[in-house]
Amino acid sequence: MPPILAENSLLNTHPEWVCTVNEGAYLNPAIPEAADYVVQGVAELVQNYAVDGIHFDDYFYPTTDPSIDAAQFAASGEADLTAWRRANVTRLVKAAHDAVKAADPTLRFGVSPQGNPDNDRNEQYTDLSVWLTASGADAVVDYLCPQIYWGYGYTLSSGSTRFAFENITAEWLALPRAESTALYFGLGAYRVGVGDGGANADSVSQWCTGSALARQVTDLRSAGAGGWALYRYGSLFRSDESGLAAAERAALTALDG
Repeated sequence: MPPILAENSLLNTHPEWVCTVNEGAYLNPAIPEAADYVVQGVAELVQNYAVDGIHFDDYFYPTTDPSIDAAQFAASGEADLTAWRRANVTRLVKAAHDAVKAADPTLRFGVSPQGNPDNDRNEQYTDLSVWLTASGADAVVDYLCPQIYWGYGYTLSSGSTRFAFENITAEWLALPRAESTALYFGLGAYRVGVGDGGANADSVSQWCTGSALARQVTDLRSAGAGGWALYRYGSLFRSDESGLAAAERAALTALDG
């Protein structure tokens, strides 16, 4: 939180819209006016700038703490906090989608949820099943691009390999999905030369081959994924890993001849 806030900061003009968690201030998705403020911002972008689309990152609720929206939840009359929060997020995301399409139906709108579907559903309150299967007038997104920043054989300290690249991508691809909803995958370019922190023996070495990302893209294409993105692009131009970065760029370029 900055020590001095602008006079027109929402913390000053609409403090009732904002919840504070640790050092951050967040618009409360449970408050319709706060959600509409976000949607108006999306509409301003697509109406006034030559963009190809709008992309949301994965943060919708800053915490699972029930106190941040206790008043709104009590007033809602609902009994299930998790389901209610998911509905709030879906309402916001769909309104943003509809604002994009109202400006230009050819523009794309999507979200990059966390790679862990459980965290998405229960900590970020992302209703993956609804977002992936809704279509037509009920569509919520044009695509999802989960953040798959783990390598092959990625192993947790518990021994679980659920999040190994080959396993978690298969899990995402197996989720029911409308034909109109694309599934892309975000890949961890920032892992190149560094590793992904897994308990497996090759958690670093497999990211030092010069073709780690190209291998993942090849397997995604074979599995029928709709596309891929990098987090982050600048990682392929790092001066401290210039040789590896150049090799990764060349390997990716070679995939398309």
